[in-house]
Amino acid sequence: MDNLYKVQEEDLERLKRILTVCFAEDPLYCTLIEDEETRERLLPELFESDLTEFFETCDIYSDSEELNSILVVSDETEHQNPIYHYLAQLRGTIRTDESLIKEDHSLKTFWNFALGKDYLNASWTSQLHQTKRIHIIYLAVAPSHQHHGLAEHLMKELIEHAEKNDLMLSLETHNPQNIPFYEHLGFKVYGVVENSHFDLKQYCMIREI
Repeated sequence: MDNLYKVQEEDLERLKRILTVCFAEDPLYCTLIEDEETRERLLPELFESDLTEFFETCDIYSDSEELNSILVVSDETEHQNPIYHYLAQLRGTIRTDESLIKEDHSLKTFWNFALGKDYLNASWTSQLHQTKRIHIIYLAVAPSHQHHGLAEHLMKELIEHAEKNDLMLSLETHNPQNIPFYEHLGFKVYGVVENSHFDLKQYCMIREI
């Protein structure tokens, strides 16, 4: 993906702001963090925790150094040291749990995240039995630059890379309005994750080799 900007760790603050504003009304976070004020306080910390882990274990791209968009992917073909990968995830989990408890002393949000873990861990991808795969974790475009084709530009660069290397692409979305966009790019719904504790559907999508 030579035509994309490889995001650096010093870009963390700007990345955090993009994700916070883009996912503030996302069905997943509105479900797990029900109180709006708590969500406003908590999301920046959660995304900082996520991004800190992703700089260790994933690849992060943007359309340019201006960071008007963000694409976070996990290349499942990379054979990372399993202990290193586990420790990075463990550190991320601990940071997340600390933030959940600190920002909502009632522990309601903490328990929502525990009950909704199937929405958060992409465990459904184990059913694919496909290691030649890239998983899309986040795709977001700053509101001021939406509807200018940046999301499609990022995705087409990724799709071109996947096609050259015979890689499946996978992702999940909790917003049914996103499905036509991904279908337009050749994805299909593989399955739907539901949880008896929440009125929320997770649409699992793949683009096959």
